[in-house]
Amino acid sequence: MTEGFAEPEKDGRPGLQAVAAVALFAVVVGALWAQKEFVHQKDSSTGPAACSKGGDRLPARYVSGAALCAALNRPDLPALLGTTNEHVETADGNGEWLTLAGGKKIAEPEATVTLDTYSVKLTASYDDMTVSEAGSLLGDARRTTVLGRPAIVYSSPTISIGFSLGGGKATTGPGGTARCMLVSGHGKDDGKGTLEVAIWRQDDVPPDDTALARVAEQVLPAVPGWNGH
Repeated sequence: MTEGFAEPEKDGRPGLQAVAAVALFAVVVGALWAQKEFVHQKDSSTGPAACSKGGDRLPARYVSGAALCAALNRPDLPALLGTTNEHVETADGNGEWLTLAGGKKIAEPEATVTLDTYSVKLTASYDDMTVSEAGSLLGDARRTTVLGRPAIVYSSPTISIGFSLGGGKATTGPGGTARCMLVSGHGKDDGKGTLEVAIWRQDDVPPDDTALARVAEQVLPAVPGWNGH
């Protein structure tokens, strides 16, 4: 018997990484991450999971993974996703440095929550790329606005990871598709930071863009500093 989940590919945006030499959305995928997630998973009889503690290694001037998790792990998240009868099963946040080719480091705090049907990730990135520039590098990006701020919506592949409950090795393979919404962290698209919401389904069915928009509109104003710009 195996346990499995999907994560957006770490190199899901090679165009951005190769052409712009920065990453807007990096996801660490591996056994250590998975083990941590399973430790924090709660039995369905105990109710929604609380955000795990720890995992922040960034200076205080950056939003913490814990703060992102608190913004994302909201009581109405299942309803926003259209899965009213479900509840959050795991919730985790961390603040790490993303090291680019050449050694440059970018602060990349993130939080992830999982439900039975959906997983949702909220990421803050402190690079110099504007939303408009990102959109020009992504072939399928659709330009839009979120709460009056510049945004794009695009797709990213996921990796399916399975673990044997008997202690066997992990297996990986192609998963479904994540839908991602990248939003300027400020009223203007000034390249001084972005926030990104991504959703994907455990059953590999294409995610609902309407659900993505609902989550972004409710979650982003709860991120510290959103209303200050």
